Amino acid sequence: MEDDRAPVKDSAQPGLLERLRRELRLRHYSPRTERAYVTWTRRFATFHQRHPQELGAKAVEQFLNSLVSERGLSASSHQQALCALVFLYTSVLNVPAPWVEKLARPKRSQHLPVVLTREEARTVLARMQGPTQLMASLLYGSGLRLLECARLRVKDLDFERKQIVVRQGKGRKDRVTLLPTPLVQTLREHLQFVQRQHRNDLATGAGYVELPGAILAKYPSAARDWAWQWVFPATRCYRHPATGRLRRHHLHETVLQRAFKAAVREEGLAKLATCHSLRHSFATHLLESGCDIRTIQELLGHRDVATTMIYTHVLNRGPFGVRSPLE
Repeated sequence: MEDDRAPVKDSAQPGLLERLRRELRLRHYSPRTERAYVTWTRRFATFHQRHPQELGAKAVEQFLNSLVSERGLSASSHQQALCALVFLYTSVLNVPAPWVEKLARPKRSQHLPVVLTREEARTVLARMQGPTQLMASLLYGSGLRLLECARLRVKDLDFERKQIVVRQGKGRKDRVTLLPTPLVQTLREHLQFVQRQHRNDLATGAGYVELPGAILAKYPSAARDWAWQWVFPATRCYRHPATGRLRRHHLHETVLQRAFKAAVREEGLAKLATCHSLRHSFATHLLESGCDIRTIQELLGHRDVATTMIYTHVLNRGPFGVRSPLE
């Protein structure tokens, strides 16, 4: 379901959590980040049974250590919890936190990505059908992230130039990636069905979608315009609690995740492949074809080419085209 980001009273620290939400929204943090920071703040206050205003560096360190020692928290979650508490103290409670630099920060492990072969990717995609097959094909054919694919709007597809504009991807950055030629006709036919569905929604007083930022205030009719509709809409409408309008959200990402997992299981693959493995496979197969790594970096939307370089380690020839003497 869509997060309307309305303030919610919380029994633990209602005033504090509402202030936290307000500060996060003023800085345009994503809804997911907001939910995560609120959760960590609530857990921190519950752990000590005191208001965070009364706590300091030692309390934060005790809380983080308990997460690692007792709950086996991963490095990425540990880092997220630390960032949430730093934001709480510096931006909400306005408490200087020079002690933050002294806190032990977890070191993330470097894991090689799970990559499918071309044949494995082809057979897994062949076992899928309908919109989820088309979405999975875009992950593999365009290098999209799962949510980037789910949040595509009609206006983001450029069939003439065969490119996809990814809006507000990871790091809130826009980028352009390729639209595979084999998917053009399938996408056109899919959009014809979506457009008929949208016209039926309009006829029944529905047809609204969520709009980013202040678009709705600037263009009140945009919420029902065809260009702003989701490429992969949900099967059902819901009533927006604030406006009472019937909206249609994009297809939830878990629908694609379940369909892809079922296809991998039916194919009998021993690899622990996920939807994100299709994006890894996209980058690896481009490298195998001789594509320039800087181009792949742009297509993937990586900030640093060092992130893209990880795919050289899953190639048979190694990062510098080196071959074993045994070969």
